[in-house]
Amino acid sequence: MSAPRGAPLSARGDPVATGDVRSKPARRFRGQAASCAELGSPLYGALLQRAAADIDAGGAVWDALAPAADVPGGLLLALRFMGATHRLALTGEAPDLAAHYPSCGGDGDVDAAWEALRALAATPLVTPLLSRGVQTNEVGRSAALLGGFLTVAREWGLPLRLLEVGASAGLNLRFDRYHYDGWGDPTSPVDQGDPWIGGHRPELSPSRVEIAERRGCDVSPIDATSAEGRLTLLSFVWPDMQRRFALLDGACRVAATVPVAVDVSSGDTWIAEQLATPATPADGAATVVFHSVVLQYMAPEARAGLSETLALAGGWATARAPLAWLRMEPPGPLGPADFEIRLTTWPGGADRRLASCHPHGIWVRWEA
Repeated sequence: MSAPRGAPLSARGDPVATGDVRSKPARRFRGQAASCAELGSPLYGALLQRAAADIDAGGAVWDALAPAADVPGGLLLALRFMGATHRLALTGEAPDLAAHYPSCGGDGDVDAAWEALRALAATPLVTPLLSRGVQTNEVGRSAALLGGFLTVAREWGLPLRLLEVGASAGLNLRFDRYHYDGWGDPTSPVDQGDPWIGGHRPELSPSRVEIAERRGCDVSPIDATSAEGRLTLLSFVWPDMQRRFALLDGACRVAATVPVAVDVSSGDTWIAEQLATPATPADGAATVVFHSVVLQYMAPEARAGLSETLALAGGWATARAPLAWLRMEPPGPLGPADFEIRLTTWPGGADRRLASCHPHGIWVRWEA
């Protein structure tokens, strides 16, 4: 008796039970479906639910996934699959899928998109792309972080030395080259609009921020100025979220004119190197270490190392060379839908919650 389509084999080549093997990725797809729907992508929400049912049934999606079925949950197999198929739509290799993806000018028809996606999964094009890690650089998060940057600039009256952990393509290191309602460059191709809700917004001063240095790190950085880098970033944006697509496209254009160095390194090691020696009063800049939705991807010891390094470096901070730690993260290990913006500053080590926000920075409820 032959094994079902896509079934794994034992060391002797015999078929093994597939129920448990398929149930885990199916659950992950359903969980990602709920997350996508909640965060504003009904298209991905529906497609991922149907893909989960296809996995349960051992269909074409399972065939494509089977070689990578043991990828740990933290590596986001569902988003790898959707990013791989979206990439093929963007490059023109999957025209039937592109016809129904708004990011490609398609009509957004869920039923037709599912038929095209299932047919694409049955081809040999998808599986090789699943080795690509999920890599995003959410430009909307600059709107959530803006109030923190301005708070540091205003309170210390110094240029900012920006150090971003988990910078990806470094697009949020160029936050000052974007436009926000009431602040920034009105000619920028990145228009963040008015993200502040609840009747309260941050103090949008100073009107201009001097940047002394822009530098970041990432375990796998992307060059947003290259065609390959831009394609990778765009492929992981959900295709019916056209505002996110437009922001990313504009940010890639800004990247071509504003150089940023992104080093290959883990965040804890890199920050320890960047803050290895005490600052001196002659430095005349406020160092801002920042990150957005990064801590959950760091090992516990790396998170602890980052905090310890910042606390140690904070002891060296002076009024002419202060240190700030700005972060946009879930408030707990799993976290609710609302993320939070926190700021710790040295000298002194004062810590405060500035705002809550949407995970993509679509809205910000300023509290400080």
